[in-house]
Amino acid sequence: MQPTFYLMCGLPGAGKTTCAREIEQEAPALRLTTDEWMLPLFGEQHSTPDLLKARDTMEALLLDLAVKALKLGVNVVLDYGVWSRAEREDFRSRAREAGASTCLIYLDVPLEELKARVAARNHNLQGSYPITAAEMDLWATWFENPDPEELIPD
Repeated sequence: MQPTFYLMCGLPGAGKTTCAREIEQEAPALRLTTDEWMLPLFGEQHSTPDLLKARDTMEALLLDLAVKALKLGVNVVLDYGVWSRAEREDFRSRAREAGASTCLIYLDVPLEELKARVAARNHNLQGSYPITAAEMDLWATWFENPDPEELIPD
């Protein structure tokens, strides 16, 4: 049977990790969540230039791991957010090359609700970094909503 590459799409606070954990159990699938690797390796100082570079490196390594798992026939949930169409297309292409199908799961939550969720999460951080309202406002300008055809599993 062909493995599936599940791509979690949405801004922080949308519920991506919660949904990814459900897929991990139900599919079953290997779940790859960047913060779960970054925090143990680098601690909680998340906004330094060196750490932002390390995050990019970590995400690239986890993507390579995802492709290897897909080639072995293992379902994978990538819990990154995949904010741009170009990134989503790149990940889909890699999945196809690995012999996997893809399923983009878009969690569309209004920005004010996201900011409220993140503010609440900031008071009880467990496995994630603090996020400010200003960061949320900025990131919302970077996020590219998926087109309807992106939501059709292949």
